[in-house]
Amino acid sequence: MKGAIPRRSPSPKQPESALPDVLGPGLRVLFCGINPGRVSAAAGAHFANPRNDFWRLLHAAGFTPRLLEPSEQFELLDYGLGVTNAASRTTPGSGDLRKADFADAAERLEGLAAELQSGWIAFVGKEAYRGAFGERPELGVQDRRFGDTRLFVLPSTSPANAAVPWSERKRWFQELAGRSSGLPLRPAVRALVIDPDERTLPVGRGRRLEQCRERGSGPRDS
Repeated sequence: MKGAIPRRSPSPKQPESALPDVLGPGLRVLFCGINPGRVSAAAGAHFANPRNDFWRLLHAAGFTPRLLEPSEQFELLDYGLGVTNAASRTTPGSGDLRKADFADAAERLEGLAAELQSGWIAFVGKEAYRGAFGERPELGVQDRRFGDTRLFVLPSTSPANAAVPWSERKRWFQELAGRSSGLPLRPAVRALVIDPDERTLPVGRGRRLEQCRERGSGPRDS
């Protein structure tokens, strides 16, 4: 079931992979990187490059109550989180991967979704998704899904993606955290209303706007 805390147990390594999968049943989110880099392969841990923001973004978005070190990757299971990669071969950079490296990626991920019944699979970077499915996605929720498992694309956390501001990457991680929490999403703010006491009120639903109009206030032009 989706809300359960998975048992702590390393999964078998992917063929030719220097990194173990971090998997368990009923994961809230299974994060999928593109492939092991040399620093991660040497450390035997996902996202081990100290310039990679993955672990910092997990903590900043509220997925983990403290900042985990890459060597603590199996602690993720305590929070209903897991990690795998779309391709298993270690390379200096993702640009060194070949199409053949992703030959069974989509089938394998679909199998994991069915076996683990994870709520979400989150691709850490557009290239991880494109490698698996052969198409370039937009960030955020995808139309494609594996049964009840939804798919989400996050910005890359690699230092090569440093041109994307921290705040922007954090926003996408926070959106995933909210969507995967099981709590209802807050309605979007559609207008700002100034009431007779000059208080600013966010309006997310038409009924709230009508109530404000009945009190003599109205939307302020931006």
